[in-house]
Amino acid sequence: MPEDKHPPTAFDTQAVWAAEEGPFPYGAATMPIVSAATFAYPDLDSWQAVALGQRAGHIYSRNSNPTLAVLEEKIARLDGTEAAAGFATGMAAISSTLFTLLSPGERVVSIRDSYGGTNVLFEEFLPRFGITATLCNTTDHEQLEREIALGCKVLYLETPTNPTLKVVDIARLSAAARRQGAVVVTDNTFATPYNQKPAALGSDLVLYSATKFLGGHSDVLGGLVSGRGDLVHCIHHFREIAGATLHADAAYSILRGMKTLGLRMARHNQSAQAIAEHLRRHPKVAAAYYPGLDTHPGHEIAVRQMRGFGGVLAFVPRGGIGELRTVLDALQLAQRAAHLGGVATTAGPPAVTSHVELTAEERARAGIPETLIRYSVGIEDAGDLIADLDQALARI
Repeated sequence: MPEDKHPPTAFDTQAVWAAEEGPFPYGAATMPIVSAATFAYPDLDSWQAVALGQRAGHIYSRNSNPTLAVLEEKIARLDGTEAAAGFATGMAAISSTLFTLLSPGERVVSIRDSYGGTNVLFEEFLPRFGITATLCNTTDHEQLEREIALGCKVLYLETPTNPTLKVVDIARLSAAARRQGAVVVTDNTFATPYNQKPAALGSDLVLYSATKFLGGHSDVLGGLVSGRGDLVHCIHHFREIAGATLHADAAYSILRGMKTLGLRMARHNQSAQAIAEHLRRHPKVAAAYYPGLDTHPGHEIAVRQMRGFGGVLAFVPRGGIGELRTVLDALQLAQRAAHLGGVATTAGPPAVTSHVELTAEERARAGIPETLIRYSVGIEDAGDLIADLDQALARI
């Protein structure tokens, strides 16, 4: 693509072209899958120049790979950050980031409503290494600010949260963290860079389970971290040693999915809003959770910091576990699966999805109802999905 003094800034254009302007090897129209485990050089001098970072190139795919490098540049450009690193899974990205940034005796402040796997890191693994994790009520910004002011190395945020769709004010809390010299990390999986730009709001690092909306087709695992160049460099070094590198095949699949991210997210946003509005008024629904609802406690914050409200909502059918089972089993246009962010709608309770690692008591302490259904809206016709929900709820 010819150099342009005024490169396009529209998201959909960036999603296609960012980091993929070419030219690519052999005149390929897309970045090929470079599945080589290692890279050879004609002589020691050229090999050593790459190894020492004196010229561009790759040595070993655990450290860097051409296909993965394109994906890393793409997410950094979509996020508006300096650099990025790819990981085998979203949890590999999260755990590697935390273990890179935190040392024994240091403290991380976070929210109670983080993804279940993240919560296990805070409650089980980090304390084993002498790292203190202080978890605050997710929507109590005053409590979060008080804990940040007591001193911490990392402030870890997730917004909207999984699965109750709570919203935290990234800009406000980032400002509080900056006063203490803390690093701000934000899990942006639900929102994606289409709907939310945490770096522009003050977050130093942005995390994704690329398995979800970025890949978008339920056929690949991956995780991404983007943000400040110095921090990403350290995280990348940890990945080199820990070894949870994203494979070139997976990087290629995520790149392919990201080209349609804007199209898909626009549909996810529109359909989820319509479905949430419908469920809020449904006589057999006790509660509906979605940041786009004007009755949602975090709606005003979401309006300020989000372009759209995402493709995930949650609702609680009236009744108990029996009614939950009735509704879930009756859905015809939803996969009962521990997944979200795909082109096909998925649904399930936290006990077998986001918080399967926690006990019922731990989920209760986190404010997650056992009868809640997390509903990830696909790209099907919204009217068909509403009709399917209606027929399932009618069986209660």
